[in-house]
Amino acid sequence: MLRIRLSRYGHKHNPHYKIVVADAKSPRDGKYIEKIGYYNPRMNPKLLEINLEKFKYWVEKGAQPTETVKKLIQRYQDKLLNKTK
Repeated sequence: MLRIRLSRYGHKHNPHYKIVVADAKSPRDGKYIEKIGYYNPRMNPKLLEINLEKFKYWVEKGAQPTETVKKLIQRYQDKLLNKTK
């Protein structure tokens, strides 16, 4: 099963996250199939960039987003849609 989830990187006390498509059994920061976005919670305002076309493509292929990714997309949906127009 494929999951769309956050993969942590950055330094101690300064996390950054890649939004990736990965096998559900792989480790959090392990191998992934494709990077589809980026999230930086430390910036003010918080930075979320995601390729919605790739997100939709992988969801159609059966990938399931984690609860955190779902919440991020719902929270920033207006900003994401304005960037694509």
